[in-house]
Amino acid sequence: MTAALALSCAALAAVLLSATARWSEALVAVPAALLVITTGAVSVQDAVTEVRDLLPVVCFLAVVLVLAGLCDVEGLFRLAGGWMARGNHGHPRRLLGRVFLVATATTAVLSLDATAVLLTPVVLATIRSTGTSPRPHLYATAHLSNTASLLLPVSNLTNLLAFSAAGLSFTRFGVLMAGPWLVAVTAEYLLFRMVFRGELVDRPVPTTTVGREPVPVLVLSVLAATLAGFAVLSVAGLSPVWAALAGASVLAVRSLSQGRSTPARILRWINLPFLAFVLALGVVVKAVMVNGLDSAAARLLPSGTGLAALLAIAAVAAVLSNLVNNLPAVLVLLPLAVGTGPGAVLAVLIGVNIGPNLTYIGSLSNLLWRNLLHQYGEPTSARQFSALGLLTVPVSLVAAVIALWAGLAVVGV
Repeated sequence: MTAALALSCAALAAVLLSATARWSEALVAVPAALLVITTGAVSVQDAVTEVRDLLPVVCFLAVVLVLAGLCDVEGLFRLAGGWMARGNHGHPRRLLGRVFLVATATTAVLSLDATAVLLTPVVLATIRSTGTSPRPHLYATAHLSNTASLLLPVSNLTNLLAFSAAGLSFTRFGVLMAGPWLVAVTAEYLLFRMVFRGELVDRPVPTTTVGREPVPVLVLSVLAATLAGFAVLSVAGLSPVWAALAGASVLAVRSLSQGRSTPARILRWINLPFLAFVLALGVVVKAVMVNGLDSAAARLLPSGTGLAALLAIAAVAAVLSNLVNNLPAVLVLLPLAVGTGPGAVLAVLIGVNIGPNLTYIGSLSNLLWRNLLHQYGEPTSARQFSALGLLTVPVSLVAAVIALWAGLAVVGV
């Protein structure tokens, strides 16, 4: 191993460890990126190019984070919590179904961070109010933060990166990923029903009246218009970030005028330290790639878009996600998959989105979910998390890849 590769790997390890700590990841990631640049492990030109390529994706992510935060203060998640709880005291199976529906929709439209950070506390409060066993429903929010993020480019940062690399329109991306998304979520639901059947038994409890939250008509209308805008702008050859920005602006004006949010709060939703972490991580991963990891990963990644090749690509992506986290994994694999075509890029995406359900380190949303539950005094278990993942990940991953392969054959790229 060369000195440059050793230094780059050490910097990447430090950055990944920082993601599990309570302080800002940027405090480690930015100095690590500066270190690999100043030592020559990556050239200034390569670092600037990497940041320039990631910047549009990061800006899109910032707008989506603000949009999710505004939906929260406007009552969208309170409405979802009331709907999940209504009529489900003593009916955990029915509650699980509603949690799956809400978490799947939230992840797909507002991103996995909205499910992990904003919806999880709502689900926890609903569970506690209904006296339901917490494990099935809380693990559902963690798993669906990953699995249900397959559908749209806005559902996950990894999707935004793959969307940019694959060269697909917003609509074509959604059409090709609709099948994998649907079968993966369905497989998760059926497996959850089987694994947690002992905790999902109905039992008589006193009926509790749940108050009805007012329906945030404007929020739902803005979200619908924003999604339509994504598709229209993509067809017109324009970046869908403008639709997200328009939707966020409408809700921000309303929220600010009514005192529900402040400029400082909106700035916190943008989460500048996390965005800096993403850009710095890209530079560090680039250093690892140019010093030898690209050729090693290229030998592992098969070429072709047949079913066997797509399954192997997704499996490599899933394994790598659980070794180094899915964000570095997608940064490593996308440049290698692009040459094979959009099918290979989407297979990588399936691996890095479903694979993280195997370990906490698999995705940043897993770590956010775990830390959030600890703040609310709810225990979690790495052993239970991984045991559940060992059952669900292979089944949902294979089902999703088969659906992708079929979609590519029918729809094409």
